[in-house]
Amino acid sequence: MAIIVFWISLVFVGYVFLGYPLVLFVWRACARRPVLKKACEPTVSLVISMHNEARNVPAKMRNCGELDYPADRLQVIVSLDASTDSTLTLLKEFGPQRLQIVSSSIRGGKAVAVNRGVAAATGEIVVFGDAGQRLEPNAVRELVANFADERVGAVSGALILLDEHGHESAAGAGAYWRYEKALRGMESDIHSVPGTTGAIYAIRRSLFEPLPTDTILDDVAVPMRIVLQGYRVILDTSARAYDAVTDAGEGEYRRKTRTSAGNYQLLAEMPELLSWVRNPIFVQFVSHKVGRLLAPFGLTALFMSNLFLPHGIYLPVLIAQLFFYGMAATGPLITFRPALLPYTFVVMNRAALAGLLQFAQGTTAIWNPDRARRNLG
Repeated sequence: MAIIVFWISLVFVGYVFLGYPLVLFVWRACARRPVLKKACEPTVSLVISMHNEARNVPAKMRNCGELDYPADRLQVIVSLDASTDSTLTLLKEFGPQRLQIVSSSIRGGKAVAVNRGVAAATGEIVVFGDAGQRLEPNAVRELVANFADERVGAVSGALILLDEHGHESAAGAGAYWRYEKALRGMESDIHSVPGTTGAIYAIRRSLFEPLPTDTILDDVAVPMRIVLQGYRVILDTSARAYDAVTDAGEGEYRRKTRTSAGNYQLLAEMPELLSWVRNPIFVQFVSHKVGRLLAPFGLTALFMSNLFLPHGIYLPVLIAQLFFYGMAATGPLITFRPALLPYTFVVMNRAALAGLLQFAQGTTAIWNPDRARRNLG
């Protein structure tokens, strides 16, 4: 029995983290679908959902003013979700003259704020953003140029995580995110990504369907609904947003837990995503999203079965696992950079289990921007 469990779990874990990227690499080489990107200037509504974001408002409003897009074709909307700090006051002080604020005195959560913002939008294209990230001045132009291709329904920009020196992070959560973006890039070239980056993504307003009020991951639910309507959801790495990388500790653990709970919720509320007939990116969705949710179980089964097989060809695998998890244990204790990736890997998979528990208990906390700002897959 241990041998059977070992090989099944080894093949599964190997496919999720190594085999699937290889499949994408070969698939893209054989069936790449380029996007007909062309400079254009449709009307755009930039929707930014906020709760208590007083610390970020001045910089975010300045950033909106720096965007290289005609002011008469850009509508900036801030959807306030019952802020209790000075966010509203600061928006009125620092916001551009054409800023439109829609708010509620009752806390509803991210999905409610998104629905409210889109309801006020008048642009052909809606761009979604968060308060804490800085957009490059050309980000909106780069996003909307993809909609010249009539097959494109949504576009995700690229989130760049910066280290303390202002360079793209290559360790810990930064390395994990670079791996994630590489996967999304190949998925995009084949057909669509199974989710966007909440910090920067755009959709055709005509394709938006109001979200259930308890939706956890708008940046997965919205694009997957668009995929089910027959459109592509692509990644454009020339449309960039920047954020500071954090360690793979408590902050990333909370974010990943929320993301995992949101993916379980998505499967429960949109079972058609698991239909190869209904979902045109069934293989990508199951391999990427579902595979990540099940990976902790595969990893646990692999390790536990290997403990009963400490000999022959199984011994090197056991030693490799012990070494890997030993490196992960040192991650939060020392600054040895190679240890950060195993540590991040373990944290992310622990969080996937915690997300299942959170979803099963129905204890998913209401949207908290500083905990839920990034979706790392």
